[in-house]
Amino acid sequence: MIRIGIDLGGTKIEAVAMDADGAITERRRVPAPQTYPDCLEAIAGLVTAIEREFGRGNPVGIGHPGSISPATGLMRNANSTWLNDQPFARDIEATLGRPVRLANDADCFTLSEAADGAGEGAKIVFGIILGTGVGGGIAIDGKLLHGAQGIAGEWGHNPLPWPDESDRPAAACWCGQSGCLETWLSGPGLARDHASRNGGELDAAAIFAAAEAGDAAARSSVTLHSDRLARGIASVLNILDADVVVLGGGVSNAPGLAERVTARLPDFLFSDVVRTRIVTHRHGDSSGVRGAAWLWPAEAK
Repeated sequence: MIRIGIDLGGTKIEAVAMDADGAITERRRVPAPQTYPDCLEAIAGLVTAIEREFGRGNPVGIGHPGSISPATGLMRNANSTWLNDQPFARDIEATLGRPVRLANDADCFTLSEAADGAGEGAKIVFGIILGTGVGGGIAIDGKLLHGAQGIAGEWGHNPLPWPDESDRPAAACWCGQSGCLETWLSGPGLARDHASRNGGELDAAAIFAAAEAGDAAARSSVTLHSDRLARGIASVLNILDADVVVLGGGVSNAPGLAERVTARLPDFLFSDVVRTRIVTHRHGDSSGVRGAAWLWPAEAK
């Protein structure tokens, strides 16, 4: 028995076949179409291609940007804007002719890392995506927490806690608020903040590289970024009290990030001891598509 996982990204759609032990036995990718009907057709084509080898009728899980409104059933807040206001769950089930399980891409990352990744064996896992945006997901006892609004884990649109003068002025966020964690902790957010204090047009990867090479301005920016990340995580842990926080996304690959955040947590956490482990992802870019497959239990058929 296999499960099929689909990672619906803005530039590519990836599909995998996963066996009962979590091993990937087939992987396919296609460029992501920029229209809704073509997107449905591309997903169907990937499923068909995998099932030519493994047989038909396998369970399918899909990780997608944005979230599905529990009130309307329509997609919302997706950066792949052609998905917004569409009945994606209904249409993809009709297209594939079977039930399909869906979750936000950050939720899929979290589920993958909780199942057999860096958070394996932990009761409460908070998964974080630090990339062009900031997202998150929560897994408890290996199962995703969705919440009443379907937005559990969306910490990126909370404000940066405990701000001081170095955190002003706050930047406007695409969500309509200002000073959101995403505007500080994302790759573009780090680049914007560094440029505002030092000039230039370095991206996040270049800032981290310059800091490693000893550049004082870059080191200052990296230190500020780690401090803000620790504050953001502490504000979540003061409510969730997770066993493990797994860092994912491109920014999470910065050298020493988990260690810097761990060192700063005691200054913000409402506790005399810090037992939560801050760790970097185990499965990297594959976590999203693996988590989509994990939406179905191993015995599902």
